[in-house]
Amino acid sequence: MLNALFLQNVRPMGAAAAHVLIENGRIAATGSTLTPPAGVTAEDGEGCLLLPGLVEAHTHLDKSLLGQPWYVNEVGPKLLDKIDNERLNKRRLNMDPYVQSFRQTVQSSRLGSTHIRSHVDVDTDHGLWGVEGVMRMRDECRDIMDVEIVAFPQSGLLRRPGTLDLMHEAMKRGAEVVGGLDPCAIDRDPKGHLDAVFGLCQSYGKPLDIHLHEPGEMGAFSFDLIIERTRALGMQGKVTVSHAFCLGSPDRDLVDPLIDQIAALDIAIMTTGPAARPAPPIKRLMAAGIRVCSGSDGIRDTWGPYGNGDMLERAMFLGLRNNCRRDDEMRLAFDVVTGEGAKVMELEGYGVEVGCRADLLLVPGEALADAIVSRPPDRRVIKRGKIVARDGVSILPPPGVLSCPRRPPSSRRVARS
Repeated sequence: MLNALFLQNVRPMGAAAAHVLIENGRIAATGSTLTPPAGVTAEDGEGCLLLPGLVEAHTHLDKSLLGQPWYVNEVGPKLLDKIDNERLNKRRLNMDPYVQSFRQTVQSSRLGSTHIRSHVDVDTDHGLWGVEGVMRMRDECRDIMDVEIVAFPQSGLLRRPGTLDLMHEAMKRGAEVVGGLDPCAIDRDPKGHLDAVFGLCQSYGKPLDIHLHEPGEMGAFSFDLIIERTRALGMQGKVTVSHAFCLGSPDRDLVDPLIDQIAALDIAIMTTGPAARPAPPIKRLMAAGIRVCSGSDGIRDTWGPYGNGDMLERAMFLGLRNNCRRDDEMRLAFDVVTGEGAKVMELEGYGVEVGCRADLLLVPGEALADAIVSRPPDRRVIKRGKIVARDGVSILPPPGVLSCPRRPPSSRRVARS
């Protein structure tokens, strides 16, 4: 039998041990009495948890410095400081979008992600360099990862004339999602910015994923305008607001009316569970029926040195930020990096049930909460029914990863008895 894999002794979502037959990239059967068909490769799951592949629903594949020498960060504190510094230094630092996105995709895959939504910069300094590089990478990495591209005007849309034309071109070339950014704080023209990005959505029949870092009342004002346009244009279920720091405000009179409207219009929220910014309250949002997804955001880039692409670790950050201590609360954090992210990305056939696509993760652990807290490195990742990573090693090596420089022999000290 071609294109088949038999998983023995696995525990789907932490349930009782069972066997799973995968055929032609989908889960064909599960049960405790299944036996492998003749000629089918059998993989001993050793009692591991069988989980759906992790969903990295917000990152920037074209920005990572993975595999590069250490970047000494001396950037100012403002958002525009970070934006301008990155744009001006991309070529100096040799941040080739194809190479860097390839490295991060392999990193994410070997840690268990099977789907990525990436915001990719579109600006007048670099044109479509980022979009072209990430598109080339995803063609070459499709055996290990599905990548969805958001055309993202990181440096501003209206403040840099010509960017809107480039956004149109990015959508024509196949970007799946329209991106936007802080209508008040960056472009300082909320009506103009939102008219432009919603106009792109209408022109190309695509969804919107807009960064909204704006805090407090400013963010709530921008969110009201997003809600207004979502309703007027019939884009229910087609808008994601990323970061949404304003929803982390302690002012319930400000936040609760927004949550009610977000739920009514099926607007999705992306949060990384940040430690240093107000964060959307995932338990309140999910209780209201709002789709909530998460992502690593930047990974080892000019904005900051943090991040490794491990979405189980991201679930831990979400749990810490939202005071998730009980196992059922930890399950909410896990859902954010799996099923909820799949809903936001509108993934067909996602899960561990019969008929679902065999995009899966095998990880040791007594329970889902244990996997989040322990995050064992010995993981097996399955994409389209084939094992694509085992114990941190991918079937697809990243291009030209630089090794860490070693100290000269004279600087090493050996303990002697």
